[in-house]
Amino acid sequence: MAKRKTIRIKTGKRLFNMRIAGLAFREGHVLVHRATHENFWTFPGGTAEIGESSVDTLTREMQEEIQQYVEVGRLLWSVENFFAFEKRRWHEIGLYYLMDVPTTFPFASGDIIHRVHDTGNNLEFKWVPATRAALEALPLQPDFIPHYISDLPTETRHLIHHESVPA
Repeated sequence: MAKRKTIRIKTGKRLFNMRIAGLAFREGHVLVHRATHENFWTFPGGTAEIGESSVDTLTREMQEEIQQYVEVGRLLWSVENFFAFEKRRWHEIGLYYLMDVPTTFPFASGDIIHRVHDTGNNLEFKWVPATRAALEALPLQPDFIPHYISDLPTETRHLIHHESVPA
């Protein structure tokens, strides 16, 4: 298998990344995931590949990670995100979409409902209440989303965001 050409550039202690993620809702909950070695959660998705649209990236990542075909909805946010993580300064362009996950994908409130090994990481997924308090308690990255979870934008919003990632 040929090595994928992701949109990720490493230069010394700096890293540029193009990340595509989706917010899936069910019964008042939102789907989150994390790599098991990390102490924070985020929304499912991954790094875009050269020549791949952002919608195709999200569709591919969900097929790889949850073995489900998702329907990608509207774009909520485009985000220039700056943060420090794993001894690097990151500059990440993130696109955050609404997405529909088929009802065949398991649902249980608060429990780990799916695990997978993907690109060198063990990932786990769970549904959490789609409330600011529940998402802040995780914690969740990027950390601006809990503020908007109960009032998602009706039109795409562009943000420049500086965040801290838990150690």
